[in-house]
Amino acid sequence: MKPSLYQTRSGVFALATLCCILWGSAYPAIKNGYALLHIAPADIASQMLFAGWRFALAGLILLVVAAAMKKSILGLSGRQVGQVALLGLTQTAIQYVFFYIGLAHASGVKSSIMNATGVFFSVVLAHFIYANDRLNGRKALGCLIGFLGVVVVNLGGGPLGFDFSLLGEGFVIIAAFVLAAASIYGKRLSADMDPMVMTGWQLFVGGAILVLIGMVGGGQLEGIDLQSGGLLLYMALLSSVAFAVWSLLLKHNPVGMIAAFNFLIPVFGVSLSAIFLGESLLRWSYLAALILVCAGIWLVTRPSTPAKA
Repeated sequence: MKPSLYQTRSGVFALATLCCILWGSAYPAIKNGYALLHIAPADIASQMLFAGWRFALAGLILLVVAAAMKKSILGLSGRQVGQVALLGLTQTAIQYVFFYIGLAHASGVKSSIMNATGVFFSVVLAHFIYANDRLNGRKALGCLIGFLGVVVVNLGGGPLGFDFSLLGEGFVIIAAFVLAAASIYGKRLSADMDPMVMTGWQLFVGGAILVLIGMVGGGQLEGIDLQSGGLLLYMALLSSVAFAVWSLLLKHNPVGMIAAFNFLIPVFGVSLSAIFLGESLLRWSYLAALILVCAGIWLVTRPSTPAKA
């Protein structure tokens, strides 16, 4: 039987890169959204509200599409409902809260680098959970090279320094760990559940929790109009597509192999921010980072050579 697109090496590369481009585009989109909706950098409650509507809408879009494709979106057992709710709580809500509190207490440069530690968490956790996803020297080297690419893309973007705080860098690392662990948990759930339905419900549940947190915290979204509404819709669409495809890739491929592509997100995020926010794209660090990240991904995803008898 011919393998599906999400199971071939070239297909995995194309789909995973598409997800990273979409997530990377969220960086300038979020910045523009904050400006259009008059959300201050320190107004975490309004940021939670903005994120909550984005993810809840993304979940609804996926569920509507799943229903149109004749998938059963209401046929979950009581146990599956609890599992999906837990996935939404961790992967979307808790992870996002930790990340944004950390971002408010650390520089964007350091946050981007600390967030990339999620790849290491995914690879290490997968090593202990899946027999076919063991960590070896080649994968470890690939992760280190990819991480170096994330560091390089942020050179010149602000102070790195060696200071560390729990509320800042610590919370960003915790967010990366929560996301890595939740992604592995989602892979396990997708074995008995359609990835699109699972992703739709977890995004909706997580988004609803974030909306509630934002409202309780006094968050407000001002200036909702056609432009800001269109931007919110785009962010919901990119989230629905990226998360659904990512869940599908995780279901049919080793976690370590897919996780390595996360190194591309900050590279695309910085590059696309430069394009859409009017900054110069002609920086040596962008090209160097892309080369390093691609080299790291190639090492992590390269098929192992069968041992000779």
